[in-house]
Amino acid sequence: MAKVKAKKSYGQHFLKDEHVAESVAEGLKRTQETGRVLEVGPGMGMLTKYLLKHDDYETYAVEADRDMVEYLTNHYPDFAEKRLISEDFLNFEPESIFGISQFCLVGNFPYNISTQIIFKMLDWRNQIPEMVGMFQKEVADRIVSKPGSKVYGITSVFAQAFYETEYLITVPPNAFNPPPKVMSSVIRLSRKDGFELSCDESLFRQIIKTVFNQRRKMLRNTLKPFLPSELLMEDPYFEQRPEQLSWEEYEKLTLKVSEHQ
Repeated sequence: MAKVKAKKSYGQHFLKDEHVAESVAEGLKRTQETGRVLEVGPGMGMLTKYLLKHDDYETYAVEADRDMVEYLTNHYPDFAEKRLISEDFLNFEPESIFGISQFCLVGNFPYNISTQIIFKMLDWRNQIPEMVGMFQKEVADRIVSKPGSKVYGITSVFAQAFYETEYLITVPPNAFNPPPKVMSSVIRLSRKDGFELSCDESLFRQIIKTVFNQRRKMLRNTLKPFLPSELLMEDPYFEQRPEQLSWEEYEKLTLKVSEHQ
């Protein structure tokens, strides 16, 4: 086949640094309990190569780009025949491959869908005890940031409610071909097993999205659809802005809202 090239439409930046690829693969710590790993966007297989060195778990990969599927089929024929899924990850249904079994998620994630991948992981959290992924540094910082940070937001709260987040390494642009215009980062998310919110999850999500969509405003202004105005005006707690509250405080806030509905 002709030489493959990264496509902007897929947000592709192929990892070429062997040390970084190995570090991402070794960042997985819970593979023994799942026996399965799903790589998102394997591209030319730099990370795949290191995942396949492990015989304590089976590596699967989902790839939307048909040129990449052809490349992997030529270079990793046995793997491609059995465990390469030619599909858009955002349309992928894990039960089609894994049933109800657990699997870890890993990848040098396509930058244009990286946040969507996080939300997919949260939807599938009962099956995904761990994720190790490469993101734009800006996105990675957002996921792991704590309350009070300027980048703390919706993704931070949702991810931290259900997963322990950990920043692993920073990766420079020259580790990729073509090099992105930004720094990248690898982070690990490890599920809080047995944890469930004590509040209604759909209301929890609705409240967080509502307040962060107007993040410069105080809570007393953004929570008007949810709580009585006299409560919002009298309690100084509601003078805070969205980025000041931890996920635990949003859980308590959701319970308070439930009492007034």
